[in-house]
This record gives sequence, C-alpha cells and structure tokens, in this order.
Amino acid sequence: MAPPSRTLKSSAPRRNLTDAPPGYTADLSAGPMLRFEASLPRLPVPALSSTAAKYLETVQPHLTAEEFATTKQIVQKFLQSEQSQQLQTRLQQRAADPNVKSWLSDWWNEAAYMGYRDSVVVNVSYYYVHVDDKSRPSQAKRAAQILKATLPFRALVESKQLEPEKVRGMPLAMSSYEWLFHSSRYPTKPSDTAHKFDPLTHNHVVFIRKNKFFKVPLVTSEGRELSAAELEVQIEKIIQLAGNEKAEPVGVLSSDNRDTWTQSRADLIAASPSNAKALEDIESAMILVCLDDYSPVTREQISWGCWVGDGRNRFYDKHQLIVFENGKSGFLGEHSCMDGTPTLRMTEFTIGALAHNKIDLGPERTSETGKNLPAPQELKFTLDAKTKENIKSSEAEFEKLVGAHDMEVLHYEGYGKEYIKKFKASPDAWAQLTKQLAFHKMFGRPGVCYESAQTRKYQLGRTEVIRAASNESKAFAEAMLDPKQTDSHRATLFRRAVARHLQYAAWAADGQGVDRHLFGLKKMLAPSEPVPEIYTDPAFSRTNHWELSTSNLSSPYLDGWGYGEVVPDGYGLSYSIGDHYIRWTITSLKRGTGELKHYLAEAATEIREIMERAAKEEEGKAKL
Repeated sequence: MAPPSRTLKSSAPRRNLTDAPPGYTADLSAGPMLRFEASLPRLPVPALSSTAAKYLETVQPHLTAEEFATTKQIVQKFLQSEQSQQLQTRLQQRAADPNVKSWLSDWWNEAAYMGYRDSVVVNVSYYYVHVDDKSRPSQAKRAAQILKATLPFRALVESKQLEPEKVRGMPLAMSSYEWLFHSSRYPTKPSDTAHKFDPLTHNHVVFIRKNKFFKVPLVTSEGRELSAAELEVQIEKIIQLAGNEKAEPVGVLSSDNRDTWTQSRADLIAASPSNAKALEDIESAMILVCLDDYSPVTREQISWGCWVGDGRNRFYDKHQLIVFENGKSGFLGEHSCMDGTPTLRMTEFTIGALAHNKIDLGPERTSETGKNLPAPQELKFTLDAKTKENIKSSEAEFEKLVGAHDMEVLHYEGYGKEYIKKFKASPDAWAQLTKQLAFHKMFGRPGVCYESAQTRKYQLGRTEVIRAASNESKAFAEAMLDPKQTDSHRATLFRRAVARHLQYAAWAADGQGVDRHLFGLKKMLAPSEPVPEIYTDPAFSRTNHWELSTSNLSSPYLDGWGYGEVVPDGYGLSYSIGDHYIRWTITSLKRGTGELKHYLAEAATEIREIMERAAKEEEGKAKL
C-alpha cells in the first residue's frame, strides 16, 4: 500500500509576495497567508480621556438627566484618580511587552469563550444557511459536492498559500485560520482548551447519521484525493449502513454545560478504552458532516435545523456542515477560536465555486465509481450505565434550553442596499437605525445595542463593540414616533444618526471603542485593590447589558444566518443586506420575537417613506 500524499497541494496562482504595503514587512518564511502577520500593528490602548468621553456619550441615551449627572461625576472622579492612571500605565506596559502580541487576546478568549461554562448551543455557536443548489441534488450528492469544493480551500489554508484578506489595502490577521480544519474544542475545568491535529496524518472526514459516526478517508490508499462522485458513493453507503434505527446519541453530551460535559467525557472514556480512540477520530477530522433525516422547508425550519438541530445528530465542539434530506444545507460554527469572517470566506469559496461551476469535482459517476474504496468505518461507542444516564440528562437539558427559545426570520424585500445607496447612506447604519426604531416602537426607549466590529487589522485581533444606540439615534426614533414632526426634520435627524454610527464604527475598527478598554483596565486590578466606582455604578451594568446583540454578515451565498441572545431578556439579531432585501433573524427566550419582527418590517417601510417624502420636498424647494 502506497503512503498517502505528504502534502496538501494548492493550485493557487503565482503572485508577488513582496509587495508589502507601507509600514508592513513580508516575511516569506511564514508562507504567503501569514507573511504580514509579524508586522501587523498591535492593538492600541486608547487614551483614558477618549474612552471616558465616548462612554459618557453612549450611556446618556439610557439614563435620566439625574442618573446621567451622577454617572458624569463618577467618570470624572475616575479620570482624575491616581488609580485610573496606574491601571492605564499597567495596561500600556502590557501592550508594550514584546512577548505579548495583543494585550487583549488571551483575556478575551478566556472570558468570552474558553472560560464560559454554559452550553455552547444557543449561547456561543452560530450558523449559516447556504443558498440552494437550483439543480436540487440529493442529500448525498449535495454533501459530497460541498465537501469536495472545501478541499481546495483546506489545501490553501493548511499550506499557508491562502492570500491574506485586506481592508483598504491593509492586511488582516490570518492566524485564526489555523483552527478552521482538523481542530476541536475540548471541555476541561475550569476553562476549555483547543487542539489542532496534523492534517496529513488525520486526512479524513467524519459523518453523523442517525446519531452514528462514520469515518471516511479523503484520499485513496495511493494518496489520490477522492472525487465528488466517490464521496457521494461513500455517503450513500453511510445512509444505508445507518439504517432506520437511531443510536444512543453520544453527541448530545457536547450540548451540555461545559463542566457537565467535562465529567461526561471522562465517564465516556472510562467506560471503554475504544471510546477515546473514537473521540479522537471525530475531533481530528477535517470537519464533521451532519446528514440529518428530515427536510426543512421554511426559513425558520432550516435556520432552526442549522442553529441547534435536534441536539443529537451533532458534535458541538467542531465546525459542522449540515445537509438535509432534501439537499438543503448549512454550517454550524464553533466560535471559540475564530470569529465569523474566516468561516464566511470558506463558505463563499465553496458555495460560490459550486454555484458558478468553478470547481473540479472529478470524473462523472459510473457504475464502477467507488467499487474499490473501503467501506466507511463506523465509530462505535461502548456505553455503560453511567454514560447512558449522562446522555439522558444531557438530552433533557438540551430540550429545556432549546424549548425555551423561539426564532423568527424577516426576509424584507421592500428594498436593499441598491436602494439605500441612492440616498448616499451606509446600508449597515440604515439597518441599525431600523432596529433602534423597531425597539423604540416596542418598548418606548432605546435598546442597549452591541454591534460587532472586527479588529483583525491588529495582531490576534478579534472584535470590538460598536455601541449602536446614541443620542442621535434616540432623537431620530422619537421624531419618528412624534406625529407633529416633519419628514424633513426626521430625515435630517436620520442622517445625523447615520454619521454618528459610521464614526463609532470607525473608532471600533481602530481599537478605539469603549468596552474592550474598560475591560482591560479592570483586568489590571490587583486582588487587594478596590474596584473603581465606574464599574459599580448602575449605569455601567445597564449600558453593557446587550439587549440587542447584532452583527452583519452579507453574502449572495448565504440564505440566512444567526445566533442566540446574550442576555436573558435580550435578542440575537443577525442580519444581511442584499441588493434588494434586508434579512433579519431574531432569537430570544420567547420575549415577543414575533412582535419585534413586525416592528422591524414596519420601521423599515416607514424609514423608506419618510426619506422619499423628504427627498421630494427638497427637490421641490430646489426648483423654486
């Protein structure tokens, strides 16, 4: 038997690798993908005065005049204190440490992901719904083609040939791509870990069908990569081997509280030595492919299927492709080691290549296809009474968690970015103001709103908060709800709110937001030091209690995406802006999700109407 190929070959075109932008150095020894990594700037530490001013401006919409006066005094006291200067100096020293690439990265990964102990289901994972393949392939064919289209992207990543992403010509951090394939999150106490496997010695994929796991090599014994037709044959075998009876759902253990899963995993390994090997085969796989046994139709059904599924035909510690019996498909992202932009790039590569026939799927299928391939290997678990008890408990917890939620998808086709651009407005800011108006309609006040901004222009960069609620957005929403106001005045307030949103978004992308800086300063406190009053002021907790957790990922290859709320009384509010639509996915603990969907549609239409009427009024004045 010939050994498998020792390289994951990439067919990337030759390019000039030394054309570094001003201020950057191309380190060719790191590979094309990472060649700018070492010369990326480090995340800055904002000036205290700047953060204090922005903080006050962003808390004001949520406070009474009396509350704001109190908070202003507290912030000024903090700003003038010796303690704030000490904390700032310590943080600056950490940022200047040559051994620390990012003063924030380790802290944030721990606080937001690895140290987080609640279930990753709903709370951490995010999902994509792929646009349909109009040829309506079978489940096996769709899964095979997506997998085959992903292999060249894997080759680019693992060989470090993938071209770095750039924004305005400046390269972005690419190190998180390491965790895209052949990696897994691990439940451990008190904080989770992650491990990356060698793709050359673990060159396989794992499928899940009827709660059963099947391992399939991605190359033949001679080292040739499987074609889409061969993968399709293997998947058909898996569907046949899985039969109609469902197995005990070992995967549901990964849906539980992280401390509970830590113990359940130890119990599972203790039940039989073979269980550890089966787990490693799953965790080291390139990716998991979930072959679900039902056919969702509506946007809510497929979104729900990709977001949480049934809890059993899954393994939530890894990235997963999901393919349903009717050929619809999607992706579930394991969020701890990377944010959504790398997985979106992968999705656009694979689904885009398939949509435009730009991928070599290999020879057409014949009656001989796959005949010499070894049968898929079922990864069987030996379960004792303790593990069976753990499975039942995790199933109950999953049903309790997911059953408490609901989801609505608003695919608003009144207009999209092409229409918005006619008003020379930012589509993202327009969508954010639509949300603020909708929340105001529902609750009579601004919503405390988090919008994610990527900070990958810096080493190990991840995200910063765009505090989307502002004095300007509040004034606009109030004017919209005041029948005495003119459309011209409302349009003026709208444009002011758009301008303010763009300014804060630019600050956040430059690492000059409020939230990560305040987080960092608090982390610099010594155990014996008192917590500054700015952190115990009720305004602080109220204005980072993210009632609206929002994020924008827009792509012609996504037909939906989303995640859960981040506070019990809040909403997960993902959105995409297409040429001729805006699509929102709303999740919550059944807190009037359908009503918010109604108000979003109403707000979107009303904003269009007032902007059109105001524009006509301006045209009329210009003709006089």
